[in-house]
Amino acid sequence: MTECKLKKMSSSRRQHLKSFLLQIAHGLLEEEASEAEQEKQRYMEENCPDLSLPGSMQALQELCRKLHQQIDVIDAQRYDMESKEAKSNKEIEDLKIKVQDLKGKFKKPVLKKVRMSADAMLQALLGSKHKVSLDLRANLKQVKKEVKEEEKEAVGDWRKNIEDKAGMDGRKKMFESEA
Repeated sequence: MTECKLKKMSSSRRQHLKSFLLQIAHGLLEEEASEAEQEKQRYMEENCPDLSLPGSMQALQELCRKLHQQIDVIDAQRYDMESKEAKSNKEIEDLKIKVQDLKGKFKKPVLKKVRMSADAMLQALLGSKHKVSLDLRANLKQVKKEVKEEEKEAVGDWRKNIEDKAGMDGRKKMFESEA
């Protein structure tokens, strides 16, 4: 069928189908619950026979010892099952992480901008061990003034050499004497 031939379902029809599906689901849930109850009864009959209490004290004590031994066996089985489950859950988590690593799709969290001084940053990183305030300006490299003066003299020498070659030496002395 083409799209133009399909008609929208009326709300009453949709409501009727929805209620019909809910009735079917309710019936399936009831059947499942009754099957679970029957399975529980069957298991209890197999593993827990009817208790016959003997009349003498020795027989009661023997029955208690036997029940305690069965409880110990069941507890050991339960512990083994729990440890196997924990181990398999850990393996599943490890495999999920490996799959995620192989896909390479990670959601990077949005980082917030935080204004923090150097002292506060060291305090956060080192904890209470950090007590000395950090003076960043003291660690800056100091520039020697002598180096700059030498550069200026080198520039003056270069200009002097050029002026000597151009024959400007006489005129320069004339202007210097006036000033």
